[in-house]
Amino acid sequence: MDVVTARPVALVTGGAGGFGRAFARRLAARGHAMVVTDLDADGAAEVAASVGGVAVRADVSRPEDTVAAVRRAVSEFGRLDVVALNAGVASALGPLDPLDLAAYRRIVGVNQDAVVYGLDAAVPALRASGGGKVVVTASLAGLVPMPADPLYTLTKTAVVAYVRALGPPLAEVGVTVTALCPGYADTAIVDPLRVGLSAAGLPLLTVDEVGDAFLAVLDTGKPGQAWFVQPGREPGPYAFRGVPGPRS
Repeated sequence: MDVVTARPVALVTGGAGGFGRAFARRLAARGHAMVVTDLDADGAAEVAASVGGVAVRADVSRPEDTVAAVRRAVSEFGRLDVVALNAGVASALGPLDPLDLAAYRRIVGVNQDAVVYGLDAAVPALRASGGGKVVVTASLAGLVPMPADPLYTLTKTAVVAYVRALGPPLAEVGVTVTALCPGYADTAIVDPLRVGLSAAGLPLLTVDEVGDAFLAVLDTGKPGQAWFVQPGREPGPYAFRGVPGPRS
């Protein structure tokens, strides 16, 4: 075991994709030892090699895979300080399409279940290292509905609510959890929507813009916050409107 107690250690899920690569490279540039996970083993290995890190093939919809990735980080480097729960997929189902059970289970597993599994696996390791930070990649669809993919909206809204609910209690034990909510970005997940977005004149975020926003929320995000990321705007915490209270 190579214990590097003075060096922070970070784990990124979905690390072979655009956002994951950006996050891993930024964290490595800051001196973090990196563990990069993805279902795409070759992609994870390529990113890990580029940042001098370790690659782990993981299907994040399986809790045992996430547990194994966290254990690998601790066994390899002796600690865990930062986790980016970043893996995500679209459903490929429109609002009027009949339900495809396999597609439904897949998107819930990757986008929603994986966040629950990831936090469950990572929080004990973060606490053992003296505390740490978790940034969950949600989406602007977790703040406002995206009718083009209602199931995507479902999962991302659930993730934002979960982060908001867990923020205060996790902060009490030294773990800060936040959500990053990018709008449409120039990654493969928007490929089916590109023509429509272009016709509507909607600009796409770059991967680097989202990567920079990730560092901003990592550095200054408060427990339970959900940060919006939109082209041409400074990213920041979304101000949720309060629910009217009961009348006496």
